[in-house]
Amino acid sequence: MKLKEMILKGIPAAPGISIGTAYLLDSEEFVIPRRKIKKEDVPLEIERFNKCLAKTRKELLEIKGKIADEMGSEHAEIFSAHLLVIEDPILINDVISRIEKDLQAVETVFLDIMKRYIDVLSKTNDEYLRERVSDINDVGKRVLRNLLGTKQETLETLKEKVIVVAYDLSPSDTALMHKRNVLALVTDIGGRTSHTAIMAKSLEIPAVVGLEVATARIKNGDFLIVDGAHGQVLVNPTQENLKKYELEQRKFLAFERDLDALKELPCQTLDGKRIILAANIEMPEDVKSVLEHKADAVGLYRTEYFYMNRKGLPTEEEHYAACKYVAEKMYPRPVVVRTLDLGGDKFLSNLHVPREMNPFMGWRAIRFCLARPDIFKTQLSAILRASAHGKIKIMYPLISGLDELKRANSMLEEVKDDLRKKNIKFDEKIEVGAMIEVPSAAMTSDILAKEVNFFSIGTNDLIQYSLAVDRVNEKIAYLYEPAHPAVLRFIKTIIDNGHANNIWVGLCGEMAGDVLLTIILVGLGLDHFSMSPVNMLEVKRLIRAISFKKAEKIAEKTLKLATAAEVEAFAREKLKEVAPDLAMGLD
Repeated sequence: MKLKEMILKGIPAAPGISIGTAYLLDSEEFVIPRRKIKKEDVPLEIERFNKCLAKTRKELLEIKGKIADEMGSEHAEIFSAHLLVIEDPILINDVISRIEKDLQAVETVFLDIMKRYIDVLSKTNDEYLRERVSDINDVGKRVLRNLLGTKQETLETLKEKVIVVAYDLSPSDTALMHKRNVLALVTDIGGRTSHTAIMAKSLEIPAVVGLEVATARIKNGDFLIVDGAHGQVLVNPTQENLKKYELEQRKFLAFERDLDALKELPCQTLDGKRIILAANIEMPEDVKSVLEHKADAVGLYRTEYFYMNRKGLPTEEEHYAACKYVAEKMYPRPVVVRTLDLGGDKFLSNLHVPREMNPFMGWRAIRFCLARPDIFKTQLSAILRASAHGKIKIMYPLISGLDELKRANSMLEEVKDDLRKKNIKFDEKIEVGAMIEVPSAAMTSDILAKEVNFFSIGTNDLIQYSLAVDRVNEKIAYLYEPAHPAVLRFIKTIIDNGHANNIWVGLCGEMAGDVLLTIILVGLGLDHFSMSPVNMLEVKRLIRAISFKKAEKIAEKTLKLATAAEVEAFAREKLKEVAPDLAMGLD
């Protein structure tokens, strides 16, 4: 009997098209009978627990080493968070005290406590903490398997090429899989920033997440088409759709080969206007991808990730070593280092920052740094010292007015004086910039421009503050509109005020990698685009296909439009005229 085609829609996590057979990964739900113990058995249960933690730690260190060797240390760092879980004294003491008090077997107690942790984190409004649920779930299952003496079904032993379908994919799952046998990833849960999405992009395989019903609707052996760009999974497709997607797959692969040919070419318009194409990075090891994609610079080095998944604050020497590594690897290309951007969707437990009702508008970024000069000056000193080894620039996040900017610059000067007294070398002409992310900074950018060497527009925050839209709230996601006329007018104002004061202006939000808006941004006069390395070649392809004069005219017309929908429709029309191959991926 011919199976009926079914189309499931989820969240596009990594682009590309894969066609193949479904492999359902067991979700491995633990059902453990409650087992009472005698008081004299308590020491034995505690000993079992301690031995199990030691065994789990050994396994995690082995996996971490394997991933560091095969994929780079940045991807192995996820297991540092796992190790922190099993070394957490609060968790360990909680389990031991419950064994002693309730006289329950260790596996019963541990499962109860892990469920409680997961339940609390699942309900938080903090996206970063919600994404950590899969990490805690992963390490919890590993401990339970070791307590029960059971084995996990893994992707390590796959013999054939398959499309992996799972409720969720843990870091351990993806760490053990071989890319050559995994065509695509499909999960019930997860978002664009989930571990599955990040790993899929890194491995350059298509992925669709957040499908909700994938494991319920898809059976082992079902024939699938995964469209990672549009977030679709076709189950047992018709012959007509199969032929259509086979053609799309060939086009996509040919398109990627064509883009590869652009790597060595300059990023400039048809009439010769040079535009800097830079990359955003989170870890020093990300530089490898930046160099592979031939970026002109690192336009945003997010240093806050250096503070995460660790027990204490990083030392000045650790900061210095990380910045020095990036500066030397990128030389002679410049590196823009953003100072600590704590808060909002980035939570650092070791600093004991209190939870806030509105964290995106609270004690975060430059506000936190100015209130904690001990932390801020340590970082500034490390960045300055590293500037002696390359072309480093410093950038302050979330500047809202002149007072903050002057206070930050004053602290920077104090650190410079201290280094001079110690005869420690640094770049005396180091450039300093401000991220323009809030309306107050945009509207006073003519004043701020006199105090810095450059601006970088952080559109992720500028959009949410301008439109009063929480960017991690799925209920109002439809209101988060990068093409909103207010956002475009703010960008135009910032660029004009920067240029009037002879400073360059960049943009480092997600908007920089959106090809639908590239022509408009070029026409508005943007000097510097910074984005994920995987988006760079598409943006370069588009910039090289249009003249600056034509882009200016398009931008001028765009600023007269009344709604985001009108802007997007007009931008799509112009994109189809200039680069129809890029427009196809947006339909």
